[in-house]
Amino acid sequence: MFMNLSMIFIFMIIALIMMLICSIISKKTFMDREKNSPFECGFDPMNSARIPFSLHFFLIAMIFLIFDVEITLIFPLIMVFNMSILKNWIFINMFFMMILLLGIYHEWNQGALNWTN
Repeated sequence: MFMNLSMIFIFMIIALIMMLICSIISKKTFMDREKNSPFECGFDPMNSARIPFSLHFFLIAMIFLIFDVEITLIFPLIMVFNMSILKNWIFINMFFMMILLLGIYHEWNQGALNWTN
């Protein structure tokens, strides 16, 4: 038991010494900070993260995600149609398409699809 604890303690000391040596030797300059920072979709990571951006881009992204997820729900309906296990698949498919069409009509009516807002 004492042997295991002493080995863990030695490994922790070696790891801390290596991290300390690495941080002392490493070359850190202010000019390298921007080069090493991640690129975030055109936003400058050195500035404030609370800068305003177009809300219209956010709405278009949400509409895309909603309808993209629903496309993945349509594929099983096609498989059910091919297997013909479900007798009233046409009613389920029509109901699902009606919900999608009502959603797109609502977005169009609210003006979320107009790019000139």
